[in-house]
Amino acid sequence: MKTYLVTGANKGIGKELCRKLKQQGNTVIAVCRSSNQELEGLGVRVESGVDISNMDDLKRLTEKLQGVTIDVLINNAGIWKNESLDDMNFDTILEQFQVNTLGTLKVTSCLLPLLTSGSKVAVVTSRMGSIEDNTSGGRYGYRMSKAALNSAAKSLSVDLKEKQIAVGILHPGMVQTDMTSHRGIPVEESVSGLLQRIEELNLENTGTFWHANGEILPW
Repeated sequence: MKTYLVTGANKGIGKELCRKLKQQGNTVIAVCRSSNQELEGLGVRVESGVDISNMDDLKRLTEKLQGVTIDVLINNAGIWKNESLDDMNFDTILEQFQVNTLGTLKVTSCLLPLLTSGSKVAVVTSRMGSIEDNTSGGRYGYRMSKAALNSAAKSLSVDLKEKQIAVGILHPGMVQTDMTSHRGIPVEESVSGLLQRIEELNLENTGTFWHANGEILPW
């Protein structure tokens, strides 16, 4: 069995990832800003009080995890705000960059010493970060922050390959979570697909932008 670390673990996709991975017999480290009874009841190691955009929080987390080897780092934490051309909010655009883009990069950078040859990094992003796939516009901050995240993850896949660490760039689908007002596919279906993509991830396909269902997405 393996050791997985999951960010954004207190609800939605993150919590279901923790549940499923624990059910499979893995060691799971659940990282979140605030825990809850459901997460605590999964029997996983919970590290709460961690804002992924805050370097001090991440340094404390790294110190707590000294001696742990992470086999799979799942960067799941993210936020969604909704700006339009007629209702622009540059503060929320910046907030999404701080969490979705820089937060994920900070987590990966801080925890890199805990990864080893054969480890994997999964970046949960969105097809809304695809420039080619954008046919409806709007949602400026989310689209921009996820496009930047995709670019960062691609660079990580190149830089980490020499360390024998593969990076998967994964769109979970339109999933029934608080973020989507519970529209879309069941979270269990999305998580099953994500875990299958992570299982198939290797140094040959590192840096691929996948849909959870296995479809390769355009940049």
